[in-house]
Amino acid sequence: MTNPYMPHLAKIIRIIPQIDDVRLFQIRLEDEKIRNEFRHRPGQFVMISVLGTGEAPISISSSPTRTGIIELCIRKAGKVTDALFRLKENAVIGIRGPYGNGYFMERIKGNNLLIVAGGIGMAPLRSLLWYSLDNRDDFKDIILMYGTKTPNEMLFKDELFSLLDRGDIKCLLTVDKDDTGTWKTNVGVVTRLFDMISLSPETTYAAICGPPIMYQFVLQKLIECGFSKNRIMMSLERRMQCGIGKCLHCSVGHKYTCTDGPIFTYWDVMNMQEVV
Repeated sequence: MTNPYMPHLAKIIRIIPQIDDVRLFQIRLEDEKIRNEFRHRPGQFVMISVLGTGEAPISISSSPTRTGIIELCIRKAGKVTDALFRLKENAVIGIRGPYGNGYFMERIKGNNLLIVAGGIGMAPLRSLLWYSLDNRDDFKDIILMYGTKTPNEMLFKDELFSLLDRGDIKCLLTVDKDDTGTWKTNVGVVTRLFDMISLSPETTYAAICGPPIMYQFVLQKLIECGFSKNRIMMSLERRMQCGIGKCLHCSVGHKYTCTDGPIFTYWDVMNMQEVV
């Protein structure tokens, strides 16, 4: 029987700096058969391991429509990620997964899609963003709202700025403040962007990810707009360790973040204390 904790070897193909403590790692599974069979859904995660250091759960930032290379946007925030940041291109790491339930794409298809990200929350939502754009005919209107504290903290800046001129997505980017005077789009908290769009809550699914304080205000805004709680999807990673629901470390009541999540509806979260 296959050992579920045994990682597969993967090579770091490219490391792309994002902001001071965040890098995008492009990795490729070494075994061709495993590489060709690897499939994930937007919102799922993998367990990444560095020899002699341990494992860490990392959301997949690349779309399932773009196979062969797995992209992981990683913040330096612990001993595993510290070790990962010391590695160079062509280094070999371990990977197992994908895990989690991901976004329920079949339910979203045929509806409008609103993506609301704050700070590092753009990392897991990027997979959903590019999946929806690569399957553009499956969705009605697609709206992206992304906010960071300053321009220097925005992830995938060039990539997202390329969306501003596209006619098949409404891309709204904002920063809380701009001390440089060079920022060309919106200034203000992300909830202000709701005033710039027209929403039909009964035909729209909202996907949100960001810091806890952002959840508080964005959820309030969505409810005020008339969204039902089962149309609001939240990406929540809470103390995940094993990825397969065995260690019980991420249990919240009768649910496990790694197997029942990391994607939950707001309706689910209302019954899960301390999950945000």
